[in-house]
Amino acid sequence: MKKAIVSLLAVILGLVAGALLMIFTGHDPIEGYRFLITGALKNRERIGNTLATATPLIFTGLSLAFSFRTGLFNIGAPGQMLFGGLCATAVGLTFDLPRVLLLIVMILAAFIGGALWALIPGILKAKFNVHEVVSTIMMNWSCYWIVYYAVPAYFKGPSLETESKLLPEAASLKASFMTDLFNGSYVNLGFLLAIIAVIVIGFIINKTTLGYELKAVGYNRDAAEYAGIAVNRGIITSMLISGGLAGLAGVAQYAGNASNIQIGLLPSQGFDGIAVALLGASAPGGVFLSAIFFGVLYSGRGFMNAMTDIPPEIADTIIAIIIYFAATSILFERLISFLKRRRTNKAEPGKPSAPDKPDSPAEAAKPVGRVGE
Repeated sequence: MKKAIVSLLAVILGLVAGALLMIFTGHDPIEGYRFLITGALKNRERIGNTLATATPLIFTGLSLAFSFRTGLFNIGAPGQMLFGGLCATAVGLTFDLPRVLLLIVMILAAFIGGALWALIPGILKAKFNVHEVVSTIMMNWSCYWIVYYAVPAYFKGPSLETESKLLPEAASLKASFMTDLFNGSYVNLGFLLAIIAVIVIGFIINKTTLGYELKAVGYNRDAAEYAGIAVNRGIITSMLISGGLAGLAGVAQYAGNASNIQIGLLPSQGFDGIAVALLGASAPGGVFLSAIFFGVLYSGRGFMNAMTDIPPEIADTIIAIIIYFAATSILFERLISFLKRRRTNKAEPGKPSAPDKPDSPAEAAKPVGRVGE
């Protein structure tokens, strides 16, 4: 509950700051936000496009949130997403299979590709304590140049060397029933896959022994090791699952929202997943709602710019401010705890305030400092 309040505060403060910025630059914030929301949710087609925009963000947000739960900062989601997309594209352009089977193989290839791209940083972290931020950034650029070489060499399009051939219809995640439901939007099966991923990851984190162990490693690695949990194995497992989720973002983007893969670009959704995970408090349900919110901002900013003279950079600034407040959520948590203790002390004067309850059994197992520390 506390984390949900913190995320809501981050959104409200970000929107207020965006409104103030519009006022200072001579624009009407009410009109700006009205067209921002209208551009994202005006009709079924725009709603479908918003959901499609949010789909890769759901996967990358889940990827980052899962690694956060194990105390890891997997900033390699862009490379893992790109490599997963490359693997899915290679399968779609190479194999001639029935559509259902081909899509399953492409999804598996994307997950495995992303997982393998995260495996190296995971091993380096577990075996040699190499910081995952450094190693995953290097893996991002390694993937960038691999795609830069592989696409023109093996999958070059008929007209441009900077993009691959278009995927055949059988290898596309686009589905006519979803297109018709959302009146011609480009929402696709990737969104349904994202919903399944949210449910599965939520079950793993909250209902399985694996999830408990990974959370214990994230809360206190030394205590988890003392309790008999295989910490190194947990780190590698977490990175594999995190990378696999980012790889699924690749197939959703390049076989769903688009029809091919381009060179010279690291997908921004990989970096945006950090903001999605922070705002969603690293909870699968929170990540889903956070990704939808960011999808609204990204889809609506173009319409806001077209209907008013408000530059689209205002929407980017709002997103940046929200990220800032979400990243400094510890300040809000301390403020909420302080106000709660103060209210308790006023209600029961003379009674010492109770310490905050831990969010999980793993947090309760954290060792406390010795007397005199």
